[in-house]
Amino acid sequence: MFLSQLGPDQRDSAISQLATENFDIVVIGGGVTGVGAALDAASRGLKVALIDSQDIASGTSSRSSKLIHGGLRYLEQYDFKLVREALHERELMVSTLCPHLVKPVGFLFPLTEKFKERTYVGAGLALYDALRGFQRALPWHKHLSQKQINEIAPSLRHDIVTGAIKYFDAQVDDARHTMSVARTAARHGAIIATRVAAESLIREGKRVVGVNARDLETGKKIAIKAGATIMCAGIWSDELHEKFELKAGYGVTMSKGVHIVLPGSAIKSDAGIILKTAVSVLFLIPWGDKWIVGTTDTPYDGDRAEPYASREDVQYILDQANRVLEPKLMAEEIIGVYAGLRPLVANIKSATTTKLSREHTVDRPAPGFVSIAGGKYTTYRVMGKDAVDRAVIELRRITQDSVTEKLPLVGADGYFALEQQKERIAQESGLAVETVTHLLNRYGSLISEILELIAQEPKLAKKLDADLPYIKAEIVYAATHEGARTVDDVISRRTRLAFEAEGHGVHLADEVGALIAPVLGWSAKERKESIAAYEELVDRELAALDELLEANS
Repeated sequence: MFLSQLGPDQRDSAISQLATENFDIVVIGGGVTGVGAALDAASRGLKVALIDSQDIASGTSSRSSKLIHGGLRYLEQYDFKLVREALHERELMVSTLCPHLVKPVGFLFPLTEKFKERTYVGAGLALYDALRGFQRALPWHKHLSQKQINEIAPSLRHDIVTGAIKYFDAQVDDARHTMSVARTAARHGAIIATRVAAESLIREGKRVVGVNARDLETGKKIAIKAGATIMCAGIWSDELHEKFELKAGYGVTMSKGVHIVLPGSAIKSDAGIILKTAVSVLFLIPWGDKWIVGTTDTPYDGDRAEPYASREDVQYILDQANRVLEPKLMAEEIIGVYAGLRPLVANIKSATTTKLSREHTVDRPAPGFVSIAGGKYTTYRVMGKDAVDRAVIELRRITQDSVTEKLPLVGADGYFALEQQKERIAQESGLAVETVTHLLNRYGSLISEILELIAQEPKLAKKLDADLPYIKAEIVYAATHEGARTVDDVISRRTRLAFEAEGHGVHLADEVGALIAPVLGWSAKERKESIAAYEELVDRELAALDELLEANS
């Protein structure tokens, strides 16, 4: 009935619908919680709009550790409820909701002493496995000897690592997953528009009845009328509460999480590695033919829009990883660095409307207005459901219950069968089998839309860069179907060239601009501006990174 396609025509019609129609719910914020709430509401049969002042997943939701996990470290805090819930969500994603995007990944927990540590960690991992209940999408943990470790992970120091326990979690391309949730919401009727900023609330007496917004591309003002407004603004929550003149029941403090990206050759291991540090945990995560190593957890009060890694952040990651690695990781091996900000929620004692649940908070600071913050990426679906459960009370009528627990994302349908037909698809399309595998793991059954583009224009089957798996059709598709509006959207979020390619993919910006310009109807000037904007963004990041490397040398 509805299409999942997010493209220029869809945005144009979304902008006119926002201005002329009445909605049950308007969602402010296109991070994973916002799109999760939009999908939850739309799939209950409600009329939903979602706006974001930037791109889908442009903030925290594209800068995570790329893990879908139960939160092993929460066991030490005895937060069994959160762990059980996160593990339930992980199993759902790997098995039914989005198996094309969320994949199991094995981790080694290295042990450095013979008995006490093995018993303690082993008991923790047994509990971690047990909390999953009877669903079994991922294998149980197992104990490994030093000899097995030397075979699996030659990079672990033999002199101090005496054994290990291997357990499983899952990983995801967070920005792609968030965008897929947004497309699924559109598929169920949600009206989605990026680069539309919420400027103030529309009120009738004390009641909030919508949002005054502005289309940042044209400057046009839009009054969006809605029975309830849900704000999913993450690290921007405090700022928006203030702007909207609302007294919130919680405050958000920011914690910075930094990751470094290294070539595959930097660490010799067939599994990921998790290390306990004095303050948190450090993950060494296999990412295609590279490694992502992180994260930090430090208070942050700088620019929310562009968080940068400091020299101390990168040094901390190298120092922690190098405690167990041989040869040691070197600063000059780093291909990319990215920093994200976690919204940590602190409840305000005097607030009556606030309910702290599952590490996230749902608040109703005014009639007709609900906001949510906190939580973790893995439990986004539950957070979306909780926010909508609270918002529908404002509609004062009977509404349906959430069905997202059994609602696969676009691309999930038929994925397992297609996975077994890779060779045939490769033969028929003329693509290499590894390219077909790469496409299936990014688009699932929507691969047919990519193949259609190639059939229309065969040169789109070529790779964008010989060293990377992306083909040109994916770049065009980002603009035609995935809502990309700029070169940065494509390089940083629709693909992950920003941290996978040499030099942040600047050398590819021209070609990306040339591929998406016709789709977006750009003039030569607009195309140059979008390329230049990406180059400037990278210059600012590189200046920060150069400072790091100079100080390390």
